Amino acid sequence: MGGGPLACTAGRPGCPPYSAHMIHVLTHNILPVFAMLALGFVMGRTGTATATEARAINRIAFLVLQPPLIFLLMIGLDLNGFDIGALALYGGSQVVVFTAAYLIARHLLHREHLESWLLGMTVIFINSLLYIWPITLLIYGQDAALPVTAIVAWDSAITFSFFIITTQAMAGRVPPVQTLIRIARNPVILAIIAGLTINLTAFQTPEPILTAARFASVATAPLTLFALGVILSGHLLTPSPTVVTFTALKLVAFPVIILLGMATLLPGNPWQHLFTLTAAGPSGAMAFSLAMLYGVRTDAIAPVIIWTSTLSLFSLAYLA
Repeated sequence: MGGGPLACTAGRPGCPPYSAHMIHVLTHNILPVFAMLALGFVMGRTGTATATEARAINRIAFLVLQPPLIFLLMIGLDLNGFDIGALALYGGSQVVVFTAAYLIARHLLHREHLESWLLGMTVIFINSLLYIWPITLLIYGQDAALPVTAIVAWDSAITFSFFIITTQAMAGRVPPVQTLIRIARNPVILAIIAGLTINLTAFQTPEPILTAARFASVATAPLTLFALGVILSGHLLTPSPTVVTFTALKLVAFPVIILLGMATLLPGNPWQHLFTLTAAGPSGAMAFSLAMLYGVRTDAIAPVIIWTSTLSLFSLAYLA
């Protein structure tokens, strides 16, 4: 089951009424993944789990478990199957929307430079690796979910690296040489480089390494989402003008730009539907993690992540 209104509309033979389809996707594919974030949020609010514990879990997930997941993703990519034109359009849309979002935060809402940078990140950096990707694999399967896999690869290798490097450079708390050393030692970036190198050279990775990577990577998404829920539970959910603006930019403006861009420049492209679905996903947690790491205020960034995670439940169920 899957494909959204473009693939399985009510009345078509073999398809359930669309309301039933939405409910099935929501309950069977989306909520089970979202449940880990919600569980963390509830346990954080009730004091069952603490922010200190969650930060430790998040650190282990980021440094130890996420690199194997990204490594497996990179070595398994079918780069020849990627639609380069569609990916270029997606990346170009990210640049345009991010620039507009940054300018809105900086000059209309008068937020600080680095906070504006990370607020812009919440609009274009989707929780694709740990949230959208597992959901689309459940709904569509490995082969049909190739467009989402391509975005996950793009965001992991390019977007993610860009924000890690630029945020660390702009924070300006260590000399440039030391900044470069820290970037070079970042386990996620190392996993990206290693995985792409192996993929491009067709090197046969030893099976024990693959087994260890698979074993470790399985825990990445649930642990990260749980820790995020606990950490976010300590923040107010008040929908301030900044929160409302960036939630709308994320859930409405960005997917609409992707949809219109694909429909106008690449009409009939089969990747349009899943590109739009991915763009409508919630903000990635990395903007919040970078804000905490570099002492940037999080009173707007955290609620944007919470609201987009909650409200996207319904848009994702519709689009899927």
